[in-house]
Order: sequence, then C-alpha cells, then structure tokens
Amino acid sequence: MLQRALAKGLFSLALTLVLACLTCPRAWGDVGIVLNESMDTSLDRISGTGHSAVYFSGICPESPVRLRLCREDENGSVMSNYINIGEELRFEWNIVPLNIYLYGVEDPRFRPLFGTFKIKSLLEERYRTNYLSGYCDGPPCSTSNKAEWREMVAATLVRSIYIFVIDTTVEQDRELITQFNWSPNENHFNGITRNCADFTKRVINTYFPHAANTDYINDFGMTSPKAIARSFARYGVRNRESNFRVLHFAQVPGTIKRSRDVRSGTEQLYRSKKLLIPMLIFADYGVPAVAASYLLTGRFSPQREFEKHPAEDENGREKRGPVKAQKEQAAVVGSSAEWKRYRQELNSLLEERDTAENTGEQVDLKRFFKYVNKVGTPRMDIDGALWMEIPGKGQPLHVGLSANNILGQGSDTQLAYSLLLWRTNGVLKSPKHGRETMPEFEEHWELLQQARMENAMILARGRMTDEGNLRADASAGNDD
Repeated sequence: MLQRALAKGLFSLALTLVLACLTCPRAWGDVGIVLNESMDTSLDRISGTGHSAVYFSGICPESPVRLRLCREDENGSVMSNYINIGEELRFEWNIVPLNIYLYGVEDPRFRPLFGTFKIKSLLEERYRTNYLSGYCDGPPCSTSNKAEWREMVAATLVRSIYIFVIDTTVEQDRELITQFNWSPNENHFNGITRNCADFTKRVINTYFPHAANTDYINDFGMTSPKAIARSFARYGVRNRESNFRVLHFAQVPGTIKRSRDVRSGTEQLYRSKKLLIPMLIFADYGVPAVAASYLLTGRFSPQREFEKHPAEDENGREKRGPVKAQKEQAAVVGSSAEWKRYRQELNSLLEERDTAENTGEQVDLKRFFKYVNKVGTPRMDIDGALWMEIPGKGQPLHVGLSANNILGQGSDTQLAYSLLLWRTNGVLKSPKHGRETMPEFEEHWELLQQARMENAMILARGRMTDEGNLRADASAGNDD
C-alpha cells in the first residue's frame, strides 16, 4: 500500500510538472540587435548607416504598443522606432511578430519567394487590417507611403538583415516588459541624440549595462547602427556564457533595388567616392585622419561576424565547442566548394531548359521576372500566400509566389519552374551579404528540382500528344 501511494504521488507530481511546462512561458530568451542594410535612398544614400532595431525571442506584442511574454507557439518579435511611425498617435516605438517583420506573414511557410513593391504593399495592407485597428484606420496613416510602420512589414523584401543575439532570462524579459509597459510611449525622435541606434542601445543596455556603445570618433559624436552592433558583438565574444551568435536573412530576390552594407561615418567618407573626392578637393588635410580612424578603430564586417558565429534560428541556443562551431559554420554558411557546385548544376539546368523549350517565344531568363511583374497582377489569399495572375492566350494563368504554393494546386508548373530558375540564378550570383543561408538555399533548391521533374512530365506529355496528332493526320491522308 505504501509503495502504491508513493507511486501515485510521484505520478501526480510528474503530471503537475508537465502541465506547468505546457502552460508557463519558457524560462529563457534571447535579445539581439537587428542591423538592417542600407537601402541607398533619401538621406541613407549619403550616410549609408542603415537602420537598427531590437529582437526578442521571449517577448511578443500584446498590441503594437504593449508587451507580454511569448507563448510556446510564438517565436519572438522586433521592436523599433522611427522619425514618424505614422500612426494616429505619435508613438516612440512599435513591436511586431518576428515573422511579420521578416516576411510579412505569421507562418514562414507562406513567406514570399519574390520581392516587388506591389507584393510588399499587399503584405502591408494585410498587416494594417489585422493588427493596426485603432492605431491606423484612415489617412494619412493608411495611405501615405512615408508612414514608417510599413518598414516593419516584410523587411527582407527591401534589404538584407543581420541579428546579433545573446541569451537572456525570463526575469530580465519581465523587467523590460514592466518598464516599457509603464513608461510613456511618446515620440521624441532626434537624428543626432535620439535616433534608432540610440533607442536600440537603451533597450540592450537595460539587459546588459554598457554592452552597446556609441563610437564618438568614427561617427562624429552620433550613435550609428553599425557602432552598437560592433560593440555588442565584442561584448558577446568576451562573455562566452552569453552564447553569442549571428542570424542572417538575405534580401528576397525581386525587382527591388539591392541593399548595401551599412557603414560608419569615417567608413563612408573613406569608401564613398562621391564624398571622398569633394573632401580631397576642399579639405584634403582631413583625409589622413579619417582614414587612420577608420582603419585603426572603425572596421567591422557583419558578414564576417556571421561567418564566425553563424546560427540558424533557434538552433544557435546550444553551447558550442570549437568542433561544433566549425560544423555549424559549414552547415549554415556553406563552403565555397558547395556554392561552386550549385552554380555548375544550375548552368546544366539552364542549358537543359534552353534545349527542351527552344520555341523562340520564351522571354530571356534574365528579364523573366521583370516581365512577369509587369504584365501580371499579384493577389493574396486569406492566409497571406501570394499568387500572380498573368494574361494567357485563352484564359489567365496563375502561379504561386510563396514557398507553400509555387508548386501547389492551381499553380502553373512551367511558369513556376522558370521563376525558380530565375530566383536561383539571382541567389547564386549575389555577393555573400545578399545570399541565403545554405539550409534556406537547399530548401529552395529542392523546390526547383520538384518543379523540374513536373515540368519535364508536362513537356513529355505534350510531345506524345503532338506525335499522336501527327500519326492521326498521316493516317487520314493515307485514307484519302
């Protein structure tokens, strides 16, 4: 009887612990600096500083302006501030789910494989309708392209992103939630002393004092996104228990101008001809000081940090020894030999396509997606999956533009194959900072192989039909 009672007690305790684990928030989290590449537009064309934001794995939005702990089925969020978010009240910051920030949809299976401003507008409007009720219900917020809440939707369509991450605890997350939920969320943006990098630095240093710092010399007294990323990376490397790692999300291939590496102030003067040449003419005495400052104290490569400390989503949480780090680097970043092999295999596929579909009517692959985007009309289904409708000879053709539907029911296989060939060609020709991680690329390569097989079957059936028609015509001629 005593043994039975003890067994019941242990079972009840175990069940209680399991239920507690299922219902309570996870006991760990991550915080990171989001470093967005420069879009080379407006003032950023001169400064090249890009944009900075904050990533949380354990904090999620209760609303765009209120925080809570994430549930087990959620994977975090991004908090950011801008000159003017554009909503009906002048908030200092907004927070959005991580997948919304990266892809514009909640489920990454519905993420867009191609980027155009038409597609981004659809994703922005979907987000506004589903999340910004009461914050952005009418003009100018709902109609102005300058409303900067749009920057927090599908950011990977317009630029590549690095996230520098270290571990936190749930207690630290709770403290930050309390602080920001009870503090006024009022915009006092100032490009000199209260810019996006200053905001990010303040949030990061709430967790880890002095982990993110301004580089007063190389940024001429201001705080830049690259400076706080560099200081945070050094903090993470120094504190090995922090489990420092870097995530990389490449800009989605498409018709949108490719983003550029971010730069500090002296780096921009040193590297940019449009600034260096006037400086040589009018202030040549300052060039040696600028060059020395950058070369001695200001150099920092986000891509190199990613290659040294790569992580793929939450897999980076494991503590890594030197051997595991090397294996993970090869698996996430990919070796030069692997990328070269894929380029060779793609060249073979392109030659095969030219031979099989040499009709004289197909559009040059280099211009193919631009042509599809010009003549087609994008639309979105209820889940956020994207489609393109293209005028056909008889009836319109439809092709999926999302990861889950490009080879799905109703998607034109031949169009899908050509689109995937175009996309893969673009990825393999991109510089390192614009290239997908190896796991992501391999997933898309598998889609390409499936499309190739289905396309070959369609072409084979078409040839059989043509041969059958020729035989029928020949037979009818003999009868005559």
